[in-house]
Amino acid sequence: MATKKATSTGSGSKRASAGGSSRSSSGGRSSSEGGSTRRRSAPRAAAPRRKSAAAIAAAAVEQLTALTGKQTEGVTSLESTDDGWTVEVEVVELRRIPNTTDVLATYEVLLDQGGELQGYRRLRRYGRSESREDQ
Repeated sequence: MATKKATSTGSGSKRASAGGSSRSSSGGRSSSEGGSTRRRSAPRAAAPRRKSAAAIAAAAVEQLTALTGKQTEGVTSLESTDDGWTVEVEVVELRRIPNTTDVLATYEVLLDQGGELQGYRRLRRYGRSESREDQ
């Protein structure tokens, strides 16, 4: 005849030291109304949330500024791609007086889905006062 003896754990709760298992007789399966058994699926981890366009644009400006040391004027283009993001950023290449003679450049910044820099390149360079047609 087996007897159960309660023992104290360090947290003040009691547990059974002998006897059966705490696992149910259904073996971890739940019943549905039809009497058949279905195995429960494990909880799924939440998919990583994709960063917002604003967060990606800010990351592109921050990382380009850190690499080039040049002041940015703004983001002129933002596009989601299969591999991440393509962002075009306008940068002041050379400050002049008057500022209408400043030299600006457009950089293409490539980021992965998480906003980490994959690469960048200068696309074009032009004077602030120049009128230009977008291609």
